[in-house]
Amino acid sequence: MAKKLDILIIRAFIGPFFATFLIAIFVLVMQFIWLYLDDLVGKGLDMFTLLQLIGFVAATAVPLALPLALLLSSIMTFGNLGESFELVAIKSAGIPLLRFMRPLFIVAIFISGIAFWFANNLIPVAQLKLNALKYDIIIKKPAFNLKEGVFFDKIEGYVIKVGKKEKDDSTIRNVVIYEKNYGLQDNLLLADHGVMKVTKDKFLEFKLYNGWRYQEDGGRFNPNTQFIRFGFKQYIKDFDLTTFDSHHTADSLFKYDPKMLTVLQLNKALDSLGDVNEEFHKETQRQLSTFLRFVKQGNYKWPSPKTIHIPKNTTSFDALIPDSLRSNVYDKCITTLSSVKSNLEISAKDYTGKKELVRYHWIEWHRKFTLSVACIVLFMIGAPLGSIIRKGGLGTPLVFAIIFFVLFHLLNTFGEKFAKQGVTSTLVGMWLSTAVLIPIGIFLTVKAMRDSQLFSKEFYFRLFKTIKSFLKRLYLIKSST
Repeated sequence: MAKKLDILIIRAFIGPFFATFLIAIFVLVMQFIWLYLDDLVGKGLDMFTLLQLIGFVAATAVPLALPLALLLSSIMTFGNLGESFELVAIKSAGIPLLRFMRPLFIVAIFISGIAFWFANNLIPVAQLKLNALKYDIIIKKPAFNLKEGVFFDKIEGYVIKVGKKEKDDSTIRNVVIYEKNYGLQDNLLLADHGVMKVTKDKFLEFKLYNGWRYQEDGGRFNPNTQFIRFGFKQYIKDFDLTTFDSHHTADSLFKYDPKMLTVLQLNKALDSLGDVNEEFHKETQRQLSTFLRFVKQGNYKWPSPKTIHIPKNTTSFDALIPDSLRSNVYDKCITTLSSVKSNLEISAKDYTGKKELVRYHWIEWHRKFTLSVACIVLFMIGAPLGSIIRKGGLGTPLVFAIIFFVLFHLLNTFGEKFAKQGVTSTLVGMWLSTAVLIPIGIFLTVKAMRDSQLFSKEFYFRLFKTIKSFLKRLYLIKSST
């Protein structure tokens, strides 16, 4: 009986899980494409490059899509079972809620392991490839595309306008070409018609007929320049198109980002960074010892006022210094203090940078675990929530899934931001969402075990009716007295 029940629940869970997982991946990929839409449009990207980009984005989105899919599918599964009264039949057979949650809890643990493997092993590689490919696409110039009556300025040093293009997409008419002539007037080339073609060595060849060329010769600072005009029956003009090619950037350019490291690599990196506070203390002491001799003695103590012999009738520090040396002493003090201040500012800036780098490494270290643990936490919310609301389909479950996932995402985002800014420790910031959602999951599980009517309309209607009648009786009692 128990094994059949486990199989029944797992079968009911698999379909919604894969459907919601694919939907979540699609939404996250579309979010990325929408964010970088301006950088993708007009670049003439081939299908293979687009598929590569989508594949890398989908791989990096898996650890975030898995918790959302688990949350929504668990609500749908237990909601469907409750709506068809299968949960009632199971509970009437003496099987508690935790017992028929057990198979899916084991599945959630397995999925969290997959999420950790993705976050630790696959995502660093996918993120590395994605950053390199994204960099190549962003810096790539727009695809070459001449349009009728539009000035085209994407070829460096030239502006081209074509009055008309024939249907063969090769014959062009009323051609105007401006060629940048640094320091002088731009050269101008006019032609009645011509033929346009791209050569094998990536050059755009314009074979122009019946036109004129205008140019100005001379030095930049020479007022006696020469204006030249000559006509032609045939003129060939070549443009270099190699700048429109996509260049592959080496992955090693981005490999030093903490996001590209596994847990073992992060441990090694954190170990190599060492104790920043101790290093800062030693470096500061070494720098100050150059200007302040007493700093060389690590256990130096300021002398007690009782041990310092001060002559009687001395009213100020100036009285201890002879008039002839006073100006030199003050100048020396100001110079020394300025040097100390500048060195301390440099050391403080270096210290802040190292502390920030250590925080970023710890943030990525915790991220490997928080996203995988989130799968279990959101399942602990989704399963009892589905058994309470007892609604299947995509309507009500989707609403509750969005509410709790947005709560999870906001807490995760705020916690990470607090950790990056040093407001909280990385441990508190990265595990903030987990710490808040676990009590909610426990609360919902307890309510589901007691067959709570937490989300029942009839319960709240009866409650409101009882409160209304109570207030009415209370009003009648007060009015009679």
